[in-house]
Amino acid sequence: DPCWNFHCKRGKVCHVDKQGKPHCICQDPAACPSTKDYERVCGTDNKTYDGTCQLFGTKCQLEGTKMGRQLHLDYMGSCKYIPPCTDYEVDQFPLRMRDWLKNILMQYYERDLNTSGILTEKQRSKVKKIYQNEKRLVAGNHTVELLLHDFEKNYHMYVYPVHWQFHQLDQHPVDRLLIHSELAPLRASLVPMEHCITRFFQECDGDHDKLISLKEWCHCFGIKE
Repeated sequence: DPCWNFHCKRGKVCHVDKQGKPHCICQDPAACPSTKDYERVCGTDNKTYDGTCQLFGTKCQLEGTKMGRQLHLDYMGSCKYIPPCTDYEVDQFPLRMRDWLKNILMQYYERDLNTSGILTEKQRSKVKKIYQNEKRLVAGNHTVELLLHDFEKNYHMYVYPVHWQFHQLDQHPVDRLLIHSELAPLRASLVPMEHCITRFFQECDGDHDKLISLKEWCHCFGIKE
C-alpha cells in the first residue's frame, strides 16, 4: 500500500493517484467516523463539530480563505456560553494554574513510583525535591490568599512546573516559542473549566507577534528572569 507510513497533516488523508503515487487530499468531513457526544469539539467559529476529524477536514477544505485561516480548535466539548473574563479573574488565573501544574507533576511522580517511564530520570530528580519538601502545599480547593502566600513563601517550588509545561508544549517545532497549534492541546481541554485561559494566553504575548517565548511565558506566571 503506497499510503503505508505516508504522513498527512491533520485534516488531510492519503490518496493514491492514477500513477500509483501517494499524496494528501482534504478529508471529507462527511466521511469522518461517527463520534460519541463527549468527543464533540467547538471551533473558533462557535460551531460544534462531531470530533476533530470533521473540524480539521472542514478547515482543510477552506484552505487559502480567510475563514480557513481563522478556524481552529477552540475547546473540547459542544459549544457553550463562555462568560467574559474580568480583570480580577485574569489576575487570579496564574495562581491557580501554577498550583495545578505543580499538582500534576506530583501525581506523575506518584504514578512513576509504580510504573516508571512517565517522567524522565532528570524530571524525576527535580520533581522528587518538590514532592519530599515538608513545606509543600498539598492539592486542595485553596483560597486565592493562600495560593498567593504560598507562592511568595515557597517560590522555588513553582519554577520547575512552569518551565516543564512550556517544554511539554514546545514540540512542533522545538524552538523555545509557542504557536497557536502548540498551545491548543492545553487550552482546548481547559476552556470549559477555566474561562480566563484564552485572555491569559493573549496577554502573555506581550509583543503581539502571535508567538509566546519562554521569557513571556515565565513573566506571565510571575517567574523572575
